[in-house]
Amino acid sequence: MSFSIAGKTAIVTGAANGVGLAIGRHFAQKGANVVFADMDEKTLTQQMGEKADEEENVRVFSGDLRKKLTIANLLSATIDAFERVDILVNASRQCITTDPLDPDDNTVEELLQQNTMTALRMSQAVARRMIKQARDDQDGPIGSIVNISSIAARRTHPDLLGYSISSAALDQMTRSLAVAFASHRIRVNAVSFGSVMSASLKGSLKDHDETREAIVQNTPLHRIASPGEVSDAVQYLASDASAFVTGQIITVDGGRTLIDPAAVSMH
Repeated sequence: MSFSIAGKTAIVTGAANGVGLAIGRHFAQKGANVVFADMDEKTLTQQMGEKADEEENVRVFSGDLRKKLTIANLLSATIDAFERVDILVNASRQCITTDPLDPDDNTVEELLQQNTMTALRMSQAVARRMIKQARDDQDGPIGSIVNISSIAARRTHPDLLGYSISSAALDQMTRSLAVAFASHRIRVNAVSFGSVMSASLKGSLKDHDETREAIVQNTPLHRIASPGEVSDAVQYLASDASAFVTGQIITVDGGRTLIDPAAVSMH
């Protein structure tokens, strides 16, 4: 089976910055048709340029994907531009802190809506389109959905209660949709990552050498991943090389979830 995604059409959400932007650019470089989608129109335009839509295999779309109408418009724009959709990467994520003792704190509901429900609604809409366009194709997989998750689904931090809950829900949603969509030959997987040296992390680590060192020390491979290393994992799950892989959460964290942080501090 081939790792190639050339000629396939992908929608990448959360594509204005960070991992989503890196995945979209990686896919475009590999020859895929890519729709970069994000609600942050200003940043999306800055990153992609005013003439992004003039590129043969790239389109940009801005809108709030928490709204069903926006999802429908995104799908219509994709079909208008490239006539089909083969890959969905749900990379739209938000991480904000939660006060676990405040009953008026709504961040759990907010992050479930943003990080989990948006991915679910996007997956449902795209899956229906994949099924429709494959009616005459009776053999082989017809589509791949890849959710971008976090090791926060398995690691706990009181301030990240909402983020952890929404990440864990996304992982279980991945498994459930994999089973639900399997009979339609649509695969659903996820990539869960730890610290990735995106532009936002670079900014937050600036002048914080202790934080950088703590991340490195708690990572068995003793470094922080580049965005491209996440993109490579996503490409594998989007390509025919993973044709018999579904319902899996691939962890790209340098082994960080395998160790006890307390054990590191004892050395």
